[in-house]
Amino acid sequence: MKIIVDAMGGDNAPQAPVRGAIQAIEELGAEVVLVGRGEEILSVLHADGIAELPTGLEITHADQVVEMCDNPATAFKEKKDSSLTVGLTLLKEGVGDAFVSAGSTGALLAGATLLTKRIRGIRRAALAPVVPTGEGGAVLIDCGATAECTPEFLLQFAFMGSYYAERVLGRPEPKVGLLNIGAEPSKGGELQQQAYALLQKAGGEGRINFVGNVEAREAVGGAVDVIVSDGYSGNIFLKTMEGAGLFLGREIKKLFLKNLKTKLAGLLVRKELGEFKRMMSADEVGGTALLGISRPVIKAHGSSDAYAMRNAIRQAMAFCKAGIIEDIVENIAHMRLPVRAAGGGANQDQGQQIEAKNY
Repeated sequence: MKIIVDAMGGDNAPQAPVRGAIQAIEELGAEVVLVGRGEEILSVLHADGIAELPTGLEITHADQVVEMCDNPATAFKEKKDSSLTVGLTLLKEGVGDAFVSAGSTGALLAGATLLTKRIRGIRRAALAPVVPTGEGGAVLIDCGATAECTPEFLLQFAFMGSYYAERVLGRPEPKVGLLNIGAEPSKGGELQQQAYALLQKAGGEGRINFVGNVEAREAVGGAVDVIVSDGYSGNIFLKTMEGAGLFLGREIKKLFLKNLKTKLAGLLVRKELGEFKRMMSADEVGGTALLGISRPVIKAHGSSDAYAMRNAIRQAMAFCKAGIIEDIVENIAHMRLPVRAAGGGANQDQGQQIEAKNY
């Protein structure tokens, strides 16, 4: 399986993508195409004592880099020789099976949507990270790709998240919940109430296992396997979880360093503390799947180190093997509203306005 990696994307590029690629080749049996400035990629390899390209590694030169300060909506067009644009083009042409980047989220989303294209019938692509919960993690969809949504978007997110949870997380009949401020069907605004009705209908037809609204605290506790949300609320949920994890980690460390007694206690539970740290670490997951695109795309965290990039490549490989895109294509008819409701008139104008705002 061949994974295309943006060697120039992220805070620690090109060192992290290059070293992560080497780890993935050696430990996972992956084939990797590194896209970026060839001389800088080779410089990292040489610094690590690698004089010749390892078996399974290729380099495709791309002279430009999409910077975080670039306009995400146009960067991939204005920088046609960037590692991101060239990498997505290679994916579109079938040179590799998936694309991984730790670069600009907005540029990756725009480029994947307009170069690689969405699956026919999917209204918006969605970022779907796996967040830690009391039951081993849940798919959060969306967490920021589309800030303003329509009920149909959330319906499609529920289907896509369900396929991902079943195929990648190994959850048979994954429980799908709509993130809301209360469990009752009447809770939330117009978007949540209309989405609830659509999800309930899909659940009644046996298309998804919809269990109703879910509040944030129950979601963190593991009440559902898929957390459906508009990108605005989902991003706040995700960032709050990340912040809470960092806060708890710092406080626990301070607690065990308080005195000799607590230091001894810390030694006794050192293994368990390490397991907790790994559970809360985004590096273990590696990246976020961009669902709804016609080919597998993984967004790695901007601060990813080599280990995180290695895990992002692992996640890309799992995405390819899972057959999620095929599931979406086969069931697209059940994920769309009638043309009168979703494809014309005011709703169509609303969708175009939403897309313009997000890009």
